[in-house]
Amino acid sequence: MTDSNTDLSRLDWAKGGGLLPVVVQHWLTGEVLMLGYMNAEALAATQAAGKVTFWSRSKQRLWMKGESSGHVLALKSIRVDCDADTLLVLAEPHGPTCHLGTSSCFGTDARPPLGFLAQLDALVAQRHAERPQGSYTTKLFEAGTRRIAQKVGEEGVESALAAVAQGDVELLGEAADLVFHLTVLLRARGLSLADAVAVLAQRHAER
Repeated sequence: MTDSNTDLSRLDWAKGGGLLPVVVQHWLTGEVLMLGYMNAEALAATQAAGKVTFWSRSKQRLWMKGESSGHVLALKSIRVDCDADTLLVLAEPHGPTCHLGTSSCFGTDARPPLGFLAQLDALVAQRHAERPQGSYTTKLFEAGTRRIAQKVGEEGVESALAAVAQGDVELLGEAADLVFHLTVLLRARGLSLADAVAVLAQRHAER
């Protein structure tokens, strides 16, 4: 059965005079990056090249985001809204999306508060792959899974102690340390925060 939200054949091009508004969202963090417009040709170009391409209303031509700056938007998926007249594009930005140098055209607070966890997860994965010298995360990976697990245990105990004997600032600091080291531990085992979240989502769906 075809998911109606991915069925591009039902798009209503006539409603907008051949143009559809396109909301672009970061595929990991959920941050809303920008709004653009596509015609059928721009949509086809986006699918063919895997890089988000719009119809520029000012230039009256196809315009691939990042064609001059190099800050392209790598296509991850496209979804259609309930009225088939708006597109939601999930993309991976390569550099800032906005010409002002920010990640979003809607300012610095467009990312959902928990969206940083996805960014952290991706950063830890990058550290695991590249192992840059001088990085604390690199030192953890090189110390091995047993040492990382020990750090998770230590941070868990410190978080529990902070909860019963210290203030909110201390508790939040310890909790942040715990989340970070847990992320590193999962990555050391070839897993991610997203995998853990998927388990939580499955448990919730089964309730």
